[in-house]
Parts: sequence; C-alpha cells; structure tokens
Amino acid sequence: MRIDVVTIFPEYLNPLDVSLVGKARARGQLGVHVHDLRNWTHDRHHTVDDTPYGGGPGMVMKTEPWGEALDEVVADGFESGAHGPVLVVPTPSGRPFTQELAVELSARPWLIFAPARYEGIDRRVTDEYATRTPVYEVSIGDYVLAGGEAAVLVITEAVARLLPGVLGNAESHRDDSFAPGAMADLLEGPVYTKPPEWRGRGIPEVLLSGHHGKIARWRRDEALHRTSLHRPDLIERADPAAFDKKDRETLSILGWAPGADGRFGRTAYTVEQ
Repeated sequence: MRIDVVTIFPEYLNPLDVSLVGKARARGQLGVHVHDLRNWTHDRHHTVDDTPYGGGPGMVMKTEPWGEALDEVVADGFESGAHGPVLVVPTPSGRPFTQELAVELSARPWLIFAPARYEGIDRRVTDEYATRTPVYEVSIGDYVLAGGEAAVLVITEAVARLLPGVLGNAESHRDDSFAPGAMADLLEGPVYTKPPEWRGRGIPEVLLSGHHGKIARWRRDEALHRTSLHRPDLIERADPAAFDKKDRETLSILGWAPGADGRFGRTAYTVEQ
C-alpha cells in the first residue's frame, strides 16, 4: 500500500516512523510519503489560507496550493507505478471512522490524505477531486481538533495493522473490538498474562483450565458484559440473530430483554458493576 500525506506540519507525521507502521515501512509493506503543502505556494509568506467568503471567524485553506499539490502527488504516484488512488479528508463532519471502514480502506492500494487546518479546505477542492477519484470524508469522533494530522495517524495505524504480514500473528486482529466475525459489534473483554498473581490479585481460573470451549464462552460473556456497560448502543442495534442461546442468557442476567422486534433493550431496573 502507498500512503501520501499533504500537510503544513510534516513533522507531525514523525510517529509514522515507529512501531508497527515504521516496521512495515522498513520492510517495504507500506510506502509513506509526507509532503509540505507550502512547497506549492508562490508568495514569500507561503500563504495557504485566506478569509472566508460570506464572513465569519477563522480562515479557510486556499484552492491553489491544494490543487497543485494534489495534482503533483497523483502524477508522481502514477509515474511510480501506483494505481487506484483514494482521497481521504479528515473532518468532524465526515463519515464516522469504524473498524469496518478501516477494513474497507485497507483493501485500497493507495490512500492520499488531505488533513486541513483552520476552518477547513475550500470545498471546491474536494468537489474537484470527487470527479476523478473516490473521496472519503472521515471523522474520528464527535469533537474538534486543531488539525487533521492526528486523525491521519489514527486512520493509518488502524488500516496498516490490517495489511497482510504487518502483525506478527495473523490471527491477532480477528478478536479485536468491532472486528468482523464471532465478536462482531462487541467490545473485547479483559486480557491477562503472567504472573498468575500480582498484588494479591489472581486471574480467572477458567483461563488456566485448558478447556477451550469454556474459555471461549467466558470471553464471550466478558465481551457482552463490557459492551453492556460501556457501549449499550451496540447491543441495542445488533441483529438479534447474532446472539445464541447462551448469549441471551447472559444478556438477561445483565438486564436486557428482547422487544417486539426481537432487538434487545434494557429492562426497567438494571444495575451493573
């Protein structure tokens, strides 16, 4: 996979040199190219923003440097043999970033990130590139940051770890929270490692039993409990068919019951710890 990032703060992307992403780059599994947007300005102040039409606070990033930068980045990528570019624009008004979207983006061979600053990028830039290539406007949460570079780091790490060979164990991401499969739409439960006792705290005996069926059931129950406690909305909107008989028993204990449409909702007096 190839990743290009156009930004006015290239140094913000330095973390892409470390950890899993850095190792993937060193192995040639991931090509990351960071570009300084100011290289495509033509005044002595390297201006990338201007006042908004219609008035209002803040500044808006200009069309000219973004258009020239993206044109050159795309042309360079094609010359290097890349194909199938996708423009990713981090923005609080975009589509929520989920594990499902991370999987979707991990199947793309080339991502170009356009992280904005100030009040955002002149809309005409996004509209122009939407006529040439798929554009993903993506939000990493319901809050506002000073710029989109932090979102680029989040999205890149979530996507890169899904690429073949990036994780040491290919099975590692299969039981992640929100991962497709048996644990879909549930948060991952607690995990433990050695020593078996620490500061008077042990670990659940079932994990020492060697009984894979019981361990799987325990993990599923813990996932249901954690999801019920921290993200009840995931249970509320889940397909009832995703829950087997044992799941339903556990949900009942946790204070959930199926409604007329089969979906689960909270019962009247529910207390969780």
